[in-house]
Amino acid sequence: MLADPLAPLLALADVQSAVTSAREAADAAMRHRALRRQGGAVAAEVSLRSAVASAALAGHGYDREQVRAGVVTDPVVQGCLRVASALPSLAETWVKAPRQVLARLHVLAFRGAVPADQLGHPVAGFSAGSRLDALASLVAGGTSAPPLVLAAVVHGELLTLRPFAGEPGVVARAAARLTLMSSGFDPRGLIAPEIGHLAREPECVGAAGAFATGTPDGVRSWLRHCFTAVSLGASALTEAAEETWTAPQG
Repeated sequence: MLADPLAPLLALADVQSAVTSAREAADAAMRHRALRRQGGAVAAEVSLRSAVASAALAGHGYDREQVRAGVVTDPVVQGCLRVASALPSLAETWVKAPRQVLARLHVLAFRGAVPADQLGHPVAGFSAGSRLDALASLVAGGTSAPPLVLAAVVHGELLTLRPFAGEPGVVARAAARLTLMSSGFDPRGLIAPEIGHLAREPECVGAAGAFATGTPDGVRSWLRHCFTAVSLGASALTEAAEETWTAPQG
């Protein structure tokens, strides 16, 4: 039997404790009372905020209320909104056909932003197909690592490999979300790490670069950043739930 390729990551300093901390933050946020009565409204608000944050990380930042009002026509913003809306319907397929879902995410994200003949296809000269296949194998059940670890690796690898045209983070962040959803960590897609990545954007950029080096310290830096982003996403869920909450009458 082959060894789990992600198992060594749990032995890196402070990684296991950071996984536990992020898991606890997410669990606490998902117990908010608003999710029992206004769960749909909260989920819609999180979806909007995640899309706005992802677009901003891609260099297309806009005021959230302008996006909510529908006055922002920027194709990348519109793509991020499409991606956020599609995630629940793609979660089940993600673990069965990861590369198919990645192609679909790229089409959703960059329709109108990159040439049509590049949508859903690896960029010309892409030479890391075997590495992308290995990542797909992990998503399809090739690891028993905690979902948080796998999601961070998925995110970091897609940023590093840049398989598609356009800013790679939009698809990478969506794939990380799908990993958390399909694993059961966040089945309703209520935790938006994009919000945490944006809140600590300089750290996000630096940690992604460190991950790309492949060194233990670089990978550890990225994992810790991603777990922090999940915790911040949990705080954002609580904030959205509080704003949505309406006390029952009577």
